[in-house]
Amino acid sequence: MASLPQSGLAGFHEPELARIPAGSFLMGSTCGQENERPVHRVSLDAFALARLQVTNEEYRTFLLATGIAPPRFWKDTQFSGPRQPVVGVSWFDAAHYCQWLSEMSGYIYRLPTEAEWEYGARGGSGECAFPWGDTPPSEQPRFAERWQNGPEPVGESHCNAFGLFEMCENVHEWCSDWFDPNYYAVSPERNPLGPESGQRRASRGGSWRHHVKIARCAARSSIPPSFQYADYGFRVACSSRT
Repeated sequence: MASLPQSGLAGFHEPELARIPAGSFLMGSTCGQENERPVHRVSLDAFALARLQVTNEEYRTFLLATGIAPPRFWKDTQFSGPRQPVVGVSWFDAAHYCQWLSEMSGYIYRLPTEAEWEYGARGGSGECAFPWGDTPPSEQPRFAERWQNGPEPVGESHCNAFGLFEMCENVHEWCSDWFDPNYYAVSPERNPLGPESGQRRASRGGSWRHHVKIARCAARSSIPPSFQYADYGFRVACSSRT
């Protein structure tokens, strides 16, 4: 890997992580789309998940270090705030960032699996629809005022019981899995990784630009991995020391 410019070194820091304990939960929902069924039990080993979505200021350090081209919308003032989540990144961009972060830190960073993401979003709350429980998003503080022209700076919502912010809201988040709407019928119980191949990559969470601003924990979405949308970002997961 190319040496990191001094300007990049000055801005480098590892993400703040929430430690997610090993456990099991019922993944999916009987109240959502067909691709959320069947509800099935999933058991996960302990892992860590970034408390915040990756921001523009964090991604800028990555750009300085690697010399790759900035993502779409990088200079658009609706999306360029330093504490806003980076958007316009493809799945490949997000995976590249995780690889670089691993090389820089000595830890194994990656995108979370769908199962890890949903388990993290639920915050140990069992089968609740949202990270905070079952009350509708419209009852959350300032709901009608939020997301007028783009995503909000990260860390401004209330965190869930695992200490994770903006789960299910702000931007769609890339997951590591290939997407298959029928995968739940054949998913292994322990540490499912998704299908071995596919045409689309899984994503989770609501979007600032959609009618559903805050998604349910179980809601699934997907797009081709090369797409770069203004409401797609990511957060990182961490497994262990390299």
